[in-house]
Amino acid sequence: MLLPAKTEVARQLRRYRAWERMMLASPADVRVRATFEDSGYTLCVLMGKRCAREAADAAERYLRTTLVTYLQEQNERPRTARAARRGPPVPVVERLSPSGRKTPSGAA
Repeated sequence: MLLPAKTEVARQLRRYRAWERMMLASPADVRVRATFEDSGYTLCVLMGKRCAREAADAAERYLRTTLVTYLQEQNERPRTARAARRGPPVPVVERLSPSGRKTPSGAA
């Protein structure tokens, strides 16, 4: 896994936080909002995250830990499980296979 230099992460995190404050101070300013979103995107790319908040959190963790600790934390984080199937359970229907034996559905 390639990780960016800590100095670059710190610089981009400062930039993101500064534009965040400006955007919160004047949310109607389109230029400020666009620049804030650009800074969030840059942080996402640097940290390999899909959301700017996740990227900012990851950047803060990365800056306060060693490289080895950060990588261990990333590997220990639970992955989001796939969504569970909703609805009633699908009944297993027995049927005859081409050889004449009974098999559950889906296992021909």
